Amino acid sequence: MTARTLPSLALALGSATDLDAALVALAGAVAENDRDAHIALLRHDPRQGLLRERLAVLDGRVQRSPLETSLEQLPRVALGAVRDGGTFADVTEEPAAYARLLKLHQAEDGATLSLRGIKIDGHLEAVIALVEPKRVFGTRAVERVAPCVGLFELALARFHEREARDEARRTLEEVTQRVHGEYLTKLADLEQQVVKARQTASMPVIDPAEAVAKEKEEARRAEEQRRSMRKLAALEHQLTASVGQLEQAHIELHRRSEALRNRTRTLYLLDRVMSLAAETSEPKTLVEGLLALVGDDMQALRCSLFLVGREPGTMYLAAARGLAPHVQIGKVVPIGHGVAGRVAETLQPMLVVDAVDAKQQPLLGDDYLTTGSFISFPLVLHGELVGVVNLTNRAQQGLFVEEDVERVRMLGLVISLIAVEAQLPERLHGAFASR
Repeated sequence: MTARTLPSLALALGSATDLDAALVALAGAVAENDRDAHIALLRHDPRQGLLRERLAVLDGRVQRSPLETSLEQLPRVALGAVRDGGTFADVTEEPAAYARLLKLHQAEDGATLSLRGIKIDGHLEAVIALVEPKRVFGTRAVERVAPCVGLFELALARFHEREARDEARRTLEEVTQRVHGEYLTKLADLEQQVVKARQTASMPVIDPAEAVAKEKEEARRAEEQRRSMRKLAALEHQLTASVGQLEQAHIELHRRSEALRNRTRTLYLLDRVMSLAAETSEPKTLVEGLLALVGDDMQALRCSLFLVGREPGTMYLAAARGLAPHVQIGKVVPIGHGVAGRVAETLQPMLVVDAVDAKQQPLLGDDYLTTGSFISFPLVLHGELVGVVNLTNRAQQGLFVEEDVERVRMLGLVISLIAVEAQLPERLHGAFASR
């Protein structure tokens, strides 16, 4: 898979407005990896356990074909993997016959058929089918396009959440219109009853028996009016509760959408830094790429990366962004002094959420952090200190919170692995010492 395929696919899926656009983007990514490979999406009906529709891309457009195929018709080994989802499973028994059963016309004798289930909220929503020519040498297309299918699965989950949000909005509008219609009907009935009551009251009373009967009728109507008002109040209460539930659902949907966007962004940054580590042997370029990984993901305008020095009890500044001009790369600092030194000594991350906490923090005052929200995190691998990363001055005056520390923990593990594998502490220290 080329270095630009996965980021470009992530951008295309992020801008896709519907399932067809996302499937066209996925088909394009598959074609870039293998021109002879073809991919199709099989829509699944969870209630009946049937594959209802086949979607395939031909000449840049999505073509749909109806299906009436049960999952139980698939081979038992492939069926288990499809129901679990997340990985491709090869159809080893008569792949051409099963491809014709699923209306995959690109399959020929000798072709390979692979299936992967896509689960959303614990239910199997669709199946990805990949047909590729059988090869003796080289990497199979199913291995190269597996990350692309993973990004498509995230996009499909986003479409599913958007459909759920639209359905909730339509339901609320229907409930609101029904309640409003009932309210107007009851109000019109009450107005008619009031008019009739006034007309009856203006008529002269001739017979005492008729007067008693009219009073009873007015009392009955008044009781009916009170009951109607109580029903209206109950309906208004139900409407208020429904609106509150819908607001909570919108908040939860927004939170999930933000989590998906953050996950996609993290995958893109991890792919970028892993590609950089595989393509370059220059230690300075690699360490700047590692700092950009965590700095860009956390939107930190001011960040720095320390690595352990050759002399015991010391660290040196390996890379930085946004520091003062007098702070030089390669500067040696003792472990135990300043924020970064204290974090390196205790191997425990330090989080300051806002300026009030920063004023109470006696370790501030070095050149690497400002008073405000910041994170200083130790880089540790197999119990050994690799370095310290500092993040502050979040974009748009944002604050760092506990959830951000967990994200830095995952990114810090990737930085530690790459730094130790590439021997960055020793190689960079030697480069700075030879100046």
